[in-house]
Amino acid sequence: MSPMFVPGPVDVSEEVLQAQTQAMIPHRTPEFEEIFRNADINARPLFGTKDNRVFITASSGTGMHEATVRNLVSGKMLSCVNGAFSNRWHQVAETNGKQPDILELDWQQPVTAEVVADKIKGQQYDIITIVHNETSTGLLNPVGEVAAAVREVAPDTLICVDAVSSLSGAPVKMDEWGVDVILTSSQKCLALPPGLSLCAVSERAMAKAADVPQRGWYFDFLRMEKHRTTNSTPATPAMSLVFALAKQLERIAQEGLENRFARHAAMAERTQKWALARGFGLYAPEGYRSPTVSTVENTLDIDLKALGNFLLERDMRIASGYGALKGRTFRIGHMGELTVDDVDVLLAAIDQFVEETK
Repeated sequence: MSPMFVPGPVDVSEEVLQAQTQAMIPHRTPEFEEIFRNADINARPLFGTKDNRVFITASSGTGMHEATVRNLVSGKMLSCVNGAFSNRWHQVAETNGKQPDILELDWQQPVTAEVVADKIKGQQYDIITIVHNETSTGLLNPVGEVAAAVREVAPDTLICVDAVSSLSGAPVKMDEWGVDVILTSSQKCLALPPGLSLCAVSERAMAKAADVPQRGWYFDFLRMEKHRTTNSTPATPAMSLVFALAKQLERIAQEGLENRFARHAAMAERTQKWALARGFGLYAPEGYRSPTVSTVENTLDIDLKALGNFLLERDMRIASGYGALKGRTFRIGHMGELTVDDVDVLLAAIDQFVEETK
C-alpha cells in the first residue's frame, strides 16, 4: 500500500502495529508498570525536557486541551487563535465555564511575541494557550519567542502549548522555552494509531493545579501524578497503544531526533518548492511554514475532488482544506514514517493529474 499524505492519522509501521498484538497482562503488575515508566522517561526528549513528567492517557489531544483548562484555570485565561485548532482550544475553555479572552489573528498571520506582550500587559491570566503548529493552515508559530515575552511581561502566567502536529517532527524545547504544558496526539508525527495523548507538565503547573477546585476526575493532573509516581494510571490504560508507543519510542531513538527533524524539514522543502514552482500558493507566510504539513492554495483552480479521486485510484491520499479553507486549499501531510522519496511519488502523480486535466 502506498503511503498517506494527510496530517493524521498517518501510516504506522508494521513493527509498531505488531506491538499492539502482545498478550494482555494485568495493568497493575510490575511487568506493565516497567513498560509504562519507560514510556514516560523515553518520551521526555521529544518534549525537550529532562525532568518534567509526561502524562499518557487514552484520548485525543483535545482531551488534553480540556485537561489544561480544568486543571490550571480558576480566573482568566488568554487563547491565541490563528487557526482552527487554536480556536478549538478556546471553545473547549468556553464550554468548561472558564473566562477565555481571545487574541484573534488572521489565519495567515503568526502569533508573535510583540502582539502577545501587548495583549497580556497589565492583565492577570492564569494561562495562555498557543498552538505550535497549526494543522489547518500549515503555519508554525514562534513559540519560543512568545514564551520569552510572556515570562518577561507576566511571569506568573503559565504557558500552554499544543504540539499535536509538530512533536517529533520539529524541535520542541520545553525546558529551554520555559513552557509549562506541552500536549500532543499519537496519530500524527509520532506515527502511532489514534487514541493516545501525551502531555508534559511542569512543576509550577502542578503547584497551580493543587489550588484549582473542580478539576474533574479523569483528567485531574494531581490524580494522574499520584498514579504516575507508581508507574500506573488512575483508570485502565489503553494497553495495546502503550505497547505500540514503547516500540515507537525505541524506533525514534534509533533514528535520532535530529535526523528525524532533518527528514521532516527535507520533505517540507521539497513539497513547498514544488508548489511554488508549479504556480500554486502556500497559505502560510514565508518564515513560518510548517515542517510537517503544507497547506497549498489552489491558485490553479484545479478540481480538488477529482484530484482526490485520481490519487485514491493510485492508493494515495491528501487532505482537503480545513474549516474555512475548504475548497480554497489542499493539505499535504509530510510526517511520521514518510520520506522524500515518498513525497516525490505523490508530487509526480499530482503533476500528471494537472497535465491530463489542462
